Amino acid sequence: MKINISHYGFMPDGKEVKLYSITNDNNVTLQLINLGATLQALYAPDKFGRISDITVGFDSLYGHLNFTDYQGKVVGRYANRIANGAFSLGDKNYQLTQNEKDKTCLHSAGEFSDAVWNAIVIDTNAVEFSYTSPDGTAGFDGNLTAKVTYSLTDDNRVVIAYSAVCDKDTVINFTNHVYFNLNGSAISDVLDHEMQMNASHYTPIDADSIPTGEIRAVEGTAFDFRTPCTIGKRINDNDEQLILAKGYDHNFCLDGKDGEADVTVKESVSGRKLEMFTDLPGVQLYTGNFLDGTVIGKGGMPIVKHAGFCLETQFYPDSPNQPNFPSCVFKAGEKFESTTMFRISVEK
Repeated sequence: MKINISHYGFMPDGKEVKLYSITNDNNVTLQLINLGATLQALYAPDKFGRISDITVGFDSLYGHLNFTDYQGKVVGRYANRIANGAFSLGDKNYQLTQNEKDKTCLHSAGEFSDAVWNAIVIDTNAVEFSYTSPDGTAGFDGNLTAKVTYSLTDDNRVVIAYSAVCDKDTVINFTNHVYFNLNGSAISDVLDHEMQMNASHYTPIDADSIPTGEIRAVEGTAFDFRTPCTIGKRINDNDEQLILAKGYDHNFCLDGKDGEADVTVKESVSGRKLEMFTDLPGVQLYTGNFLDGTVIGKGGMPIVKHAGFCLETQFYPDSPNQPNFPSCVFKAGEKFESTTMFRISVEK
């Protein structure tokens, strides 16, 4: 394998954004840009050998800058939501940027996603992105240095390795916000995709999409994907949780079964199968509920409701305010490390 580097665009301040393309012998191509350390595209063959991009997003830098819903971007330093943009750590209280409804801190106000990261090629199949978040940014303490490394393997695995260290005690929660559509970008919605998830519980939300603190069993609910089920089968059920989020936008508590994918998604027409593995305790299933077709994406196609699904691996949302959730606190100098892997294959 080899990596091709090309010009993608210039930021308003003149910084250059570059495109990194990695292709393996199976005609799978992973494309990355250093704006937001973004997974720009993932091209993969279907059961007929036809190659399509199976991610939803934008062809140009203009789209990423003006219409983004975090398509493919790395999110940090705290992905997902923190209630009222506030939390306490030790004896100190923090007030963060409240960028959602002037109330919630969502994705740390987009800091990592909007930054132009430094990028270096570290192997014939891997690119490392790095970024330093200054002390006080969005209200967080400490200078935090982050690295995200993407690699593509010969057996069609996209591996995302995260690491970070801060010079003060802090909370850390990274994810990637890629939207997948196994049919190919914007050809159709994803409601007919079949999903299986090894998650026996999920975290219900309130009207602000903040977890209530309950860890609820999925048994007998529309959130039970332990047996394969299409995404759309129960998405319109008369369930308060689905009504609040206009679909799925919830954290699932992963069971972490050894040797098994945490999530498997299949699409029968293309034959494509996507498996996700992570060492993090949760994953946010988001089904593009607020996409409405008014934004034009790849190939000049509108990004419609449910155009893609996201599997955002993570610590649970609002963990800094939820003592019964897995801890996301890291001491000064303590290294955060995590890996998420997506494997793409075909079933004929």
